[in-house]
Amino acid sequence: MSLITEIKQSFEVNEDVVYGQKQSDYLKNNFPFYGIPTQARREILKNCAAEYQEDIKDNFRTICWELYQFPHREMHHAAIDIFLKEIKKKFQINDIHLIEKLIITNSWWDSVDTLAKYAVGGYLTKFPEKKYAIIDQFSNSDNMWLNRTAIIFQLGYKQKTDFNLLISECEKHKHSNEFFIQKAIGWALREYGSVNPSGVLEYVNQANLKPLSKKEAIRKII
Repeated sequence: MSLITEIKQSFEVNEDVVYGQKQSDYLKNNFPFYGIPTQARREILKNCAAEYQEDIKDNFRTICWELYQFPHREMHHAAIDIFLKEIKKKFQINDIHLIEKLIITNSWWDSVDTLAKYAVGGYLTKFPEKKYAIIDQFSNSDNMWLNRTAIIFQLGYKQKTDFNLLISECEKHKHSNEFFIQKAIGWALREYGSVNPSGVLEYVNQANLKPLSKKEAIRKII
C-alpha cells in the first residue's frame, strides 16, 4: 500500500458526512469534505506517515502534488502539511514553480493563505534576490489568488517587512472589487501595523482605500 492510498483510506474510515457537509458549506461548497476536524486529520496523517518517512523525505514534492489531485479538501490540507514540514531548510530555487501550482490549483483562502505565508514567505526568505521578480509576476497575474499572495506573503515578517513593497501592492490593487483582495490589503496592513502603527495609519489616511480594506487595516490601531 502506498502512503497516498493509506491516507485516503484512513480518511474514508473516519468520514463524518454531516460534519463534512458543514465544512463544505463553510467554504461555499467548493470542495467535498470527509468531515474530519483539523487536529484529528493531522493525527491520522502522522500515523499514516510513520511507515513512509524515507519515501516522504525523498519524494515529498511529488507526493504533495498527487494528493492535490483528489477532490476532498482534507487531501489538499494533508499535502500542504507534508510540504511545509518537509520544505523547511530544504527550499530549492525551482520550488517556486510547485508552490505557484499549489496556489492556483483547488484555490480558496484556506489553502492560499497558508501557502502565501509559509511557502512563498519562506521561499523568499531563503532567496531574497527573487523577491521583486516573483511578487511582480504574481501581482500582475490574471489569477486573483496569486494577487492575494503578493499582498500577504509578508505576514509574520514583522520588522523585516518591506513596507515600500507592501504599499506598492496595496496601491496596485486598492481599486479591486474582489472581496479577497480588499480583505488581503487590510489584513497585511493590520499585521504590519503591530510593529509600525504610525506608518500604517499615515498611509491609510491618504491612500483612499476601499472601505473594507481601511476598516481591516486600522481596527487594532484606533
